[in-house]
Amino acid sequence: MSFQRSILAHAVSCALAGISIASYAQQADKSLAPVVVTADPFGSQEQATILSPARVLSGDNLRDKIGGSLGETLMQEPGIHSSGFSTGSSRPVIRGLEGPRVKILQNGMSNGDLSAISNDHAVGASSLSAQQIEILRGPATLLYGSGAIGGAVNIVNGRIPTRLEDRPTGEAELRASSVDSGSAFAFTADRAAGNIGLHIDGNLMRAGDYRIPGNSSTAGDGDTSRLTFSGNRENNLGVGASMIQSWGYVGASVSQIDKLYGIRGRDESSKIDLLQTRFDVDSLIRSPFEGFDALRIKLGQSDYRHTELDGGVDPHVKFTNRSLESRIELSHQPVAGWRGRVGMQTDGSTVQALNLENPDESTVPRTRSNSTAAFIVEETDIGNVRLNAGARIEQVGRRPTDATHRNFTLGSASFGALWSFTPGYALGSTLSLAQRAPTAEELYSRGAHHPTETYDRGAQGLNKETSRNIDISLQKTEDRVRWKGNLFQNRVSNFVYGRLGGDVCSEGGDPFDVAVCTGEALRERSFDQASATIRGYELDASYNLYEYGWFGRAFADDSRGTLDNLGYLPLQPVRRVGTTIGYQDANWRSSLSILNASSQNRLAASPVYQDEDGTIEKTTRGYTRVDANISWRQRIGENELTWFASARNLLNEEIRLSTSLLKDYVPQPGRNFIVGVRARF
Repeated sequence: MSFQRSILAHAVSCALAGISIASYAQQADKSLAPVVVTADPFGSQEQATILSPARVLSGDNLRDKIGGSLGETLMQEPGIHSSGFSTGSSRPVIRGLEGPRVKILQNGMSNGDLSAISNDHAVGASSLSAQQIEILRGPATLLYGSGAIGGAVNIVNGRIPTRLEDRPTGEAELRASSVDSGSAFAFTADRAAGNIGLHIDGNLMRAGDYRIPGNSSTAGDGDTSRLTFSGNRENNLGVGASMIQSWGYVGASVSQIDKLYGIRGRDESSKIDLLQTRFDVDSLIRSPFEGFDALRIKLGQSDYRHTELDGGVDPHVKFTNRSLESRIELSHQPVAGWRGRVGMQTDGSTVQALNLENPDESTVPRTRSNSTAAFIVEETDIGNVRLNAGARIEQVGRRPTDATHRNFTLGSASFGALWSFTPGYALGSTLSLAQRAPTAEELYSRGAHHPTETYDRGAQGLNKETSRNIDISLQKTEDRVRWKGNLFQNRVSNFVYGRLGGDVCSEGGDPFDVAVCTGEALRERSFDQASATIRGYELDASYNLYEYGWFGRAFADDSRGTLDNLGYLPLQPVRRVGTTIGYQDANWRSSLSILNASSQNRLAASPVYQDEDGTIEKTTRGYTRVDANISWRQRIGENELTWFASARNLLNEEIRLSTSLLKDYVPQPGRNFIVGVRARF
């Protein structure tokens, strides 16, 4: 990777040099501009996206929460938890759902990684380079794929410019953290050359094994003050260009992410060496035909691989995924009062998990997956009622090299209504049906997976999942005090889950017998189906978030999932209550946050999850996490510097996440102090 690192180092130098020569002027304003949700089909502002309840992180609010993984960055948002697997690979858990039921997007396109397969697989996009992170639910998710029961997360980094900047603009940030002796540098820069928009962004991040509170490690470490195999290293670089005219734009980008991170196991630990290269094309034509406002065509190609290193040294399994996605969308002018988008999407990928120690045995056999879908999302206003509807039909095929081929026809639909019964107040409800095809891993797995310490067995006869969902919301959207409450219930037939059994031998999956097995004992995980129900609530209230001065926010959430006649789903989120108070003006921003999570006593029962000694999933103790942030903006000529400091887990609480497969022997990081500087130009 020396050549890639030299390119990245040169790009960093250019970005830093640009700070001293670029011009940037920003007038202080007593109001903070509302954020536009780029992935919403109607380009709505965050507080207006009621039918697809959205949360948007951007600007200082995003920078305050940046973590080593997407799950860590979003884990204190209402309804969102983290899988807590490692600092390098944690994914968001939304309303108790994760994996393939939560769609991860990058600039509105599928991310092309394998993070949905298993908790130890990292998201192939960096939060450090994100300009904005959006959480979508409801009809808008039908634009991006079937089965996103939990929702969709869109990481926006603006690699393909859509407007011409009249001056060079950008941002560079340097930060250091105490808990893991870590450091990170991230930058982004845009400029115009005639009618060509140019973009570059990237980041370098290094983090060692992190400190844990007291002697809370139960993994048998010699040094109980640090959790071994918890380090994380990341290099990321992206460049893009587009031609921008009055009729629209056409552009392309290329990016690469290179990660190496540790996985602390129960008995064995490992590292994962990840490399992903993406090519993207995006084009928009305004008023392409009579009756249509815009035509948008997007292409995304990804070449992904990661190698799992036993003990951090010996290659064991190599995962690969080569994918190509295309999207075409037409935004039409109002027809009988309805406005919206129609489109088509194709997606093809080839996935394989090759056992390097025994090439004749693939953890996941080489499988070609293809999907073709058509979708429509529409919205209209009838008096003081807004209606929103969407539908998607999709054909999915799974083609393994040496197993039964499967085909699935999926249909998904959503309908919502919002009643503004008095100015600033609204009552809404969304009904949806979503279907999901089993993944190649759920169908065809048949080998050892050491980071999760399981021997996975797929089930080729799995049927498609069907989820029937209802979401009811009541909210206040105007003035300084705003609030929102959601109640939801998802009933899922043929819910796919991993049923854990006894120990088997890693060298062939036969019942474990120490006398004949020369490998190691792994837990057997067999994929199965049952009906499931997930229900819960989210409450969110704020004061003065969009004005200078004192501000505050409070939220509460809870969800519980059950498998019919089999007890609770494993690894479910806990009930939480959080509050934030702070002050912001043109120069200063500070906040203090307190998050209280209850203990988890709603535990999965055998045979869904059973420990070695025959006991049921263990109780997770509650915790209180206290975070603080302070920052000061300094203007130097026409440029701006922001000096910031933050403390996370200020009380040095022992935190174990109920959603983590490794919760019993991998605590979350202890007290962490972060300092840094951010330059905007």
